[in-house]
Amino acid sequence: MSAGTRIAAAPASLWRGPLLYAGMAALLIGVGVLQGWNVALSILCFGLISAIMALGVNIAWGYAGIFNVGVMGFAALGGLAAVLVAQPPVAEAWAAGGAGLGLSLLAVAVTVAIIVLVRARMARGAARGWVTAALIGAGYAAARAAFDPAVDAIEAVNPASQGYLGGLAAPIVLAWPAGGLLAALAAWGIGKTALGLRSDYLAIATLGISEIVIAVLKNEDWLSRGVKNVTGLPRPVPYEIDLQASADFVARAAALGLDPGEASGIAVKGLYALMFAVVLGVLIWLAERALNSPWGRMMRAIRDNETAAAAMGKNITRRHLETFVLGSALVGIAGAMMVTFDGQFTPASYNPLRFTFLIWVMVIVGGSGSNWGSVLGGFLIWFAWVEAEPLGLWLAGGVVALLPEGSAAADHVQAGAPHMRMIFMGVILLTAMRFAPRGLIPERTGR
Repeated sequence: MSAGTRIAAAPASLWRGPLLYAGMAALLIGVGVLQGWNVALSILCFGLISAIMALGVNIAWGYAGIFNVGVMGFAALGGLAAVLVAQPPVAEAWAAGGAGLGLSLLAVAVTVAIIVLVRARMARGAARGWVTAALIGAGYAAARAAFDPAVDAIEAVNPASQGYLGGLAAPIVLAWPAGGLLAALAAWGIGKTALGLRSDYLAIATLGISEIVIAVLKNEDWLSRGVKNVTGLPRPVPYEIDLQASADFVARAAALGLDPGEASGIAVKGLYALMFAVVLGVLIWLAERALNSPWGRMMRAIRDNETAAAAMGKNITRRHLETFVLGSALVGIAGAMMVTFDGQFTPASYNPLRFTFLIWVMVIVGGSGSNWGSVLGGFLIWFAWVEAEPLGLWLAGGVVALLPEGSAAADHVQAGAPHMRMIFMGVILLTAMRFAPRGLIPERTGR
């Protein structure tokens, strides 16, 4: 390529990102005009949350090449943080089983301390292994002896609406950093044991651990009500019914020609979108600074050639752990934000299709290694995921109109229309990989 060609190509690459984001904004505006602004703002809010999740996955994969498919588990831990931070404590449950839980935790702590002391004083060998196993068994039995009665007592407290310990009754916005911290702690524990594995084994390990997290949240009712769900979480914005009861708000809605019910939904979702956009803005600013720093250049060098980086004295496992923890923290923040927007925590809704496959598609389509590309992918793929069903129904209606009324073929097309979503996702992914294999906004190299 000649120098003149490189100079001419540079402006086009600089304009690609703004033009794509402008196109994404036009799509949202089109939804607002055709389907209503409540729908458009809902897509925008979930798009912002998805963008943060995609940014977290991109930090692990795009920066360091860590194949993390445990996104679902980290998102669920963020949702759990919303419950533990914002819900009011259940005094009866604490009185019934709080002491028992404290004793079980004490038994675990004492067991760990004894094991550490014994292993430090005993020489390596079979005897130390047998003693450690015996201590683990004794500690487990002691902890369960206190834990099981406490859990039964907690879950028996008004199980239809409570049956769990509750939280700290703090503002739910504090759950966002708390969700990031909880996910980061879990990622640190996983990374200390799994990051030494080969990439395919690491993927299996992270997926398995995320399934364990979901299984715990589904079955431990004392912690977050399990599959009974936690509903009515506090909100950082006004309730629609309160806005509709405000004469001033109703007057302003009437002046704009809006129904008070529609206007209240737009106002609430608009406030959520503003808050989420601020969080995303801060996170992408920090991510860009990290990517363009010496640390970011070192991480890309490790990603591209671990052997050469190790020869230069870089601690590969430690750097992988850093990016794994940072990326997981962002997923935890997004998980807490999602539960805040939904107003409920439903462990059964966490499935790999939405919280792992979809996020990875966002990163791949947007551009692996590109923060702005991952964010764009978050918006675009979530938009496609939501709009695929009405588009499928519209296409099915056009096909059915060409078929004999009441025919088996027409019935089959109509029944399959809601499932067109997966076909659209596959088409988008294949198209992106064919015509933009490095993503819509590729990672910039040579800096």
